[in-house]
Amino acid sequence: MPESKDQIKEILPKQGLLYQEDMPTVVLCKPKLLPLKSVTLEKLEKMQKEAQETVRQQEKDAQNQQLDWFS
Repeated sequence: MPESKDQIKEILPKQGLLYQEDMPTVVLCKPKLLPLKSVTLEKLEKMQKEAQETVRQQEKDAQNQQLDWFS
């Protein structure tokens, strides 16, 4: 089988190390969606809202007690 001058015969070593250059390529992946608020921030906001509701309820109870005294 005659080889043309344009082809290069591949020679693999039988001993020693074989090195191969690898060109990195761009790997596309799905975009990661980040929450607008973190879980910790949501918990803090919930705790703050509950505390405000508790204060409002206590103020209503205090006003009701004052009205009971005057009645």
